[in-house]
Parts: sequence; C-alpha cells; structure tokens
Amino acid sequence: MFGCLVAGRLVQTDPQQVAGDKFVFNLPDYENVNHVVVFMLGTVPFPAGMGGAVYFSFPDPVAGQVWQLLGFITNDKPSAIFKISQLKPGEGGEHPFGMMTVPQLASVAQVGVSIEPLEQLVQQTPVSGATVCSVDSFMQFTQKMLDSLYNFSSSFAVSQSQMTPNPSEMFIPASSILKWYENFQRRMAQNPHFWKT
Repeated sequence: MFGCLVAGRLVQTDPQQVAGDKFVFNLPDYENVNHVVVFMLGTVPFPAGMGGAVYFSFPDPVAGQVWQLLGFITNDKPSAIFKISQLKPGEGGEHPFGMMTVPQLASVAQVGVSIEPLEQLVQQTPVSGATVCSVDSFMQFTQKMLDSLYNFSSSFAVSQSQMTPNPSEMFIPASSILKWYENFQRRMAQNPHFWKT
C-alpha cells in the first residue's frame, strides 16, 4: 500500500501491520537521518474518504513510545517529505496508536501510518519542526543539485589541446553535461513529477 524512503538511503515497502488500520516502519540509524519520505506504492488506494496520518516515534526506554504527528498522505497527495532532524524526543500528543505496544528496539525509531477519515486528517496539527517539503522546495533542491553537478563536473574541464592521453580515463564532453542540465531544467519546469514515470 505505501512505502518509506529514508534520506535517499533505504527504501522500505513492507511495513509491519500492528493493527487493522495501523502500520509501522523501523528506522535504524535515525540519528543520521534528516528527512523521511512516505509514499503510496500505487497498488492499493486508500478507501474512499480515508487517508494516512504519518507519525514518528523516538526510541525512549524511560518515557515509552511517544508518537509525533508529522502530517498525512492521501490518494490525491500520495507522497510527502518530512523533516525529522529537528524533532525532539518526548514531544507529542494524543495519537491513534493509543496504548498499543508496538515492538521497538532501543536504537530504532519508527514511522507509523494510521488510516483515518480525511475530515479528521485535515483538522490535525503536525508537530512543529516537521515541515513538509512542497513541490517548490523540491524544485529548489533539484535546481541546487543540478547546479552542483554542473559546477563540479565543469571544474575538471580541460580543452582538447590540454588533454593528455590516458587509456584508463574516460572523458565526457562538457557540452553533453550542459545539454542534459538544460533538458532536465526544462522538463522540471513543465512537470515537477516527470521523473516518476
């Protein structure tokens, strides 16, 4: 039904089902994670009028599991990026995981998804600091990434007369990087989600 991507490193598509409408992803090494992406796989939509509230829980042997609302995903908004690096353990409120004992290792955080009515989801307030990145911030990130790649690869540019033969080295014309860069920018401007197809 849905998956979780941890800071571009680990993709999980097999959450642990802890109740009929509640699912949990384990996040090892969470101290080194800035963002998580929760997304629908496109195989099974939410039932009509329903969506998924996304929660985060730090491992805390003293306070027990405290779940913090990050935001939500729906059939119309099938993915969201959440910043978890500025969240603080122990901050949280009421949550649908209630008094459930969800198995949790001492060094593993968790992302929970609870299927809830849409009218309830839109009235909830996420914990501060879990700002959801929008398409605009995604496009800003992509632009910075493109600039960085082009600047980095350009820093190695040499003219053909400066090249020394090296049979083990492969050279890519700077014009091909520039052409890719311009094509990617154009496609992002036309449709920020083109890369999903």
